[in-house]
Amino acid sequence: MSVWRAGAVLFATALAGCAGGAGTSSFLSDRPPPGAADLTVVGRWMLAAPNAPACGLNFTARPGATEGSVAPEGGCPERFFTSRRWTLQQSALTVSDDDNNALGQFTFTGERFEGKSTSGTPLTLSR
Repeated sequence: MSVWRAGAVLFATALAGCAGGAGTSSFLSDRPPPGAADLTVVGRWMLAAPNAPACGLNFTARPGATEGSVAPEGGCPERFFTSRRWTLQQSALTVSDDDNNALGQFTFTGERFEGKSTSGTPLTLSR
């Protein structure tokens, strides 16, 4: 039984070495940290602003992508009815229009995104 345990420990140690660390390849540096918003951006979110009705924004992309498309459901505050693209860089989510003009920027807080429009209006994106 001790031979089996020693083999299991060696196997686990080898897997831990593959998980990254100081020797991680540079191509991974463009990805958000594990557990960051890239795993949760895709799907339907509700955009809310003070003194404005909430609206749905549908985020789409291929799995693991750091950019994709946005389809607003209508009635969005400010110019978010023109939302067409999203990008995620270092846990900062930016929503842009067709001309790639930023409409707002958000930071993931664990349950939702919080941020501001380009005109300074506080905003939240929640499921």
